[in-house]
Amino acid sequence: MRGIILSGGLATRLRPCTTVTSKQLLPVYNRPMIYYPLNTLIKAGIKEILIIVAPERAGDYLNLLGSGKQFGVKLTYEIQDHPAGLPEAFMIGENFIDDQNVALILGDNIFEDDFTEDIKNFKKGAKIFAKQVPDPERSGVVQFDAKMKAIKIVEKPKEKISDYAITGLYLYDHRVIEAAKGLKPSPRGELEIVDLHNWYLSKGELEVGFVKGEWIDAGTFDSLLKAQILAKERLQDKLII
Repeated sequence: MRGIILSGGLATRLRPCTTVTSKQLLPVYNRPMIYYPLNTLIKAGIKEILIIVAPERAGDYLNLLGSGKQFGVKLTYEIQDHPAGLPEAFMIGENFIDDQNVALILGDNIFEDDFTEDIKNFKKGAKIFAKQVPDPERSGVVQFDAKMKAIKIVEKPKEKISDYAITGLYLYDHRVIEAAKGLKPSPRGELEIVDLHNWYLSKGELEVGFVKGEWIDAGTFDSLLKAQILAKERLQDKLII
């Protein structure tokens, strides 16, 4: 399996801190934010990782992470000129993915869980990870039947359908490239990752795992502060980089 970290965007919600740097390069306790998703992939045994960045920040990532040799992995970089939705990552990374399975993780998502077994055991189809939260409407939401089998996935639903938000780690087989190419922009003007989930769900090939530990989308000042505390108190002994 190959890995992609999506670290583009302008992070306007974190200005003025992100006026001169990328959100994913901000410190989370004693490491840059991007070290945490990078740690998730490396710990699971992924050795080839693509980092997708905004053009004005590419040099900063290269200066920080280099070739990845110091981590025992190979890092490559691609530019995302204008963010157009998460599925764009698979089109940008088409040559990198080739015919391999791929794990996409968002550069501002910090997990306490270890996904090593999920990643190592993944063979085909798609697997996403849900977390029961008090405010699922901020994310994609997955609805289950009585046997906890996924039946519907909706992006930021206006009416409550479930307490389970979809977190920012996604596993797909190589068919995700063609699936992403076939998507049409939503009314928001972006390609939606939930449409990829539903593509696999319609084929009966989507599995949903559950996040047991803490999960933080560190895109606001409040969640960034929460991530700082989590990193200091509970993540230090879980990091390998």
